[in-house]
Amino acid sequence: MPNEKLMTLPQDLLILGAAVKTGMVESLRESITGNALAQKLALDPRAVWIVVEALAELGYLVRQGDTFTLSDTTRDMLFNPAAPNYIGFAFMHRYNMLRSWAKLPEVLRNGQPAPGDHDPENTRYFMAAMRQGALNSAPDIAKFLLSGPSNGVRVLDIGGGPLIYGSAFTNLGAKVTVLDLPPVVQLMQVKADQAGIVLFPGDFNVGLPPGPFELAFLGNICHIFSETENRELFHKVSRELVAGGRIAIVDMVRGTNPFAAVFGVNMLVNTTNGGTWSLAQYTEWLTAAGFTNVTLHTVAGRQIITATKG
Repeated sequence: MPNEKLMTLPQDLLILGAAVKTGMVESLRESITGNALAQKLALDPRAVWIVVEALAELGYLVRQGDTFTLSDTTRDMLFNPAAPNYIGFAFMHRYNMLRSWAKLPEVLRNGQPAPGDHDPENTRYFMAAMRQGALNSAPDIAKFLLSGPSNGVRVLDIGGGPLIYGSAFTNLGAKVTVLDLPPVVQLMQVKADQAGIVLFPGDFNVGLPPGPFELAFLGNICHIFSETENRELFHKVSRELVAGGRIAIVDMVRGTNPFAAVFGVNMLVNTTNGGTWSLAQYTEWLTAAGFTNVTLHTVAGRQIITATKG
């Protein structure tokens, strides 16, 4: 429903996000004057002065004479994982999304996704956002999917680089293999080793790690791809599952989730063929790949489609 209050500009996100992207936040971990900050980072002095003043008024910085530094609350929020208000840099994924959404008029004209920002840090921001989004739901989802004896159950987590779901499965005794792109694997290898998770670098559009597996988990994957790509992915999954093995798909299902259509716009501006799909579409694709008993569940506020290899 239209809501005028929702039409406000996310000023904090835009200002703090720009300060992160330009290196200001990292430099402001130490006290520094606005002019010195501008000189250090090769930024415009007037622009830096206006932004640090705004950040101080918003409470992200504290001022001592002519110098500025991060407030204690901001330090905890960004750099202290033990703090109650810690979010790290997960918010930067929203900042990047906002920049893409601003290109929607151009996307409507040419049908192509917004040009990407190829900053390598964006992978880290994306991973942080995915971890934060899954932290609360992952344990309940893992328990739901491994409701029976789970010691030694072989789980393939496709695109699970943030390791939140993989860790939840591992904590229940499953043997987890996570497939993700090489840059993600490189970023997460140490954490995977610590958690006892096997990381497999690759592109699931090309192929999957060899099975067999009892469970294939696809967390927020299908909305990135088209009907053709999802059909092919489900066929690949079926080939790597044991008879009676299951596939579990966490995603927003169009027609049953009020946010799914809006999230489809995010896929429009960020992917070539992605979107959000209906239960009827998932059922058709899964059935064609040899799955039966396609069922939609809601667990910990997330929608999960499960099906069994026939």
